[in-house]
Amino acid sequence: MKFCPKCGKKLSIKKKNDKNVLFCKKCGYEEKIEEVLISTKKLSSKEVAIETVKEETTPLPITSDVKCPACGHNEAYWWTVQTRSADEPTTQFFRCVKCNHTWREYA
Repeated sequence: MKFCPKCGKKLSIKKKNDKNVLFCKKCGYEEKIEEVLISTKKLSSKEVAIETVKEETTPLPITSDVKCPACGHNEAYWWTVQTRSADEPTTQFFRCVKCNHTWREYA
């Protein structure tokens, strides 16, 4: 990978007059190259990326200010997540201590 000496953008490869040339899409800089080495890696169809998630070990805070919509219990774990754009308020999630039902409330 090579970068443009004028503007710093990554140079791309193109054919010009049957020769390979590095060029900048931003400012038009061109540089002749003698040899191009392109490496690719093909994954077999049987390879699958697996993401492992550790079980949550950090205890969540508990509130008694909510009522579970599934069982009516008044204690729930709670946490907040920024699910919308940064200028919007966070979304508060709750999980019932008794039945593990999870729900959310928008602020």
